[in-house]
Amino acid sequence: MKLFTFLTATLPALALAAPHPQGAARVVEDGVSKAKRAAAASVTDAASIGYATLNGGTKGGAGGSTTTVSSLAALTSAVTGDDPKIIVISGTISGAAQIRVGSNKSIIGKNSSAKLVGVGFYVNKVKNVIIRNLSISKVLAENGDAIGIQASSNVWVDHVDVSSDRDHDKDFYDGLIDVTHASEYVTISNTYFHDHWKASLVGHSDNNGAEDTGHLTVTYANNYWRNINSRAPSFRFGTGHVFNSYFETVNDGINTRDGAQLLVESNQFVGSGKPLYSTDNGFAVSKGNDFGSGSDEAGQGTLNSVPYSYTTLGSAKVKAAVVGTAGATLSF
Repeated sequence: MKLFTFLTATLPALALAAPHPQGAARVVEDGVSKAKRAAAASVTDAASIGYATLNGGTKGGAGGSTTTVSSLAALTSAVTGDDPKIIVISGTISGAAQIRVGSNKSIIGKNSSAKLVGVGFYVNKVKNVIIRNLSISKVLAENGDAIGIQASSNVWVDHVDVSSDRDHDKDFYDGLIDVTHASEYVTISNTYFHDHWKASLVGHSDNNGAEDTGHLTVTYANNYWRNINSRAPSFRFGTGHVFNSYFETVNDGINTRDGAQLLVESNQFVGSGKPLYSTDNGFAVSKGNDFGSGSDEAGQGTLNSVPYSYTTLGSAKVKAAVVGTAGATLSF
């Protein structure tokens, strides 16, 4: 249900800031300033938007111990196990590794100087994980994705900067953030995807419908995509919501395929030849998007609403709200 009138100026900010129980969606259309959208951040913040607010919510390591790490060995050790824990990353950690993350973890970059170079996270068969305020770059394909989410539930990726380069072959790096093997209740928000060939994949194979169908519920909200060749994102089988995002020089944008149902709204595309399209019977509902020189080429979908509250900015206001805010721009 959409509420367009009789709302105070503060309600849009509240809709973004607070988690909501599963139920009928409430949408507010308003141009929300960066100051209102960027509430004071805390290491104990729970997921505040999208599918990660459902299924009991995503609280990460809140209530557990807090530790600060600045080396690859310390980070690898700190994120193991399933006990609640908040891990704060300070400075730059370099290497060539894929770090397995346990359940009930919040992994937080202390400030904009928190970076992983060549090191990615593997979130596999776990639940209740938050990864926030980090820059992750140049993770080689042999070490997986920058963030790989498999067979997991309730994962919130927020204010992350993920990139590589396009100087190498398209398979030199793998994905930036991939969500596969029936993962569900995932939100990727306020994230800067840039300089990469194949950015973000939901559902890894056309042959995995038996496992994936009925799962792969993923929200992409308030993200900035720049200099991306494809998969911005690409959805198989799942149910996805992509809104309030700015796409700049993205060759192949949102691809819905293999029966996926998407709700795509309040996005702006600049320099994209295929902003929204379907292959192999994928579907989408498009609302209030600016496709620039491209067009909506997706099959007509049935996903007209989602079971959580959110705020649409309007495509004309997305660039000002997202560019400069998405990415590792918080401080703790």
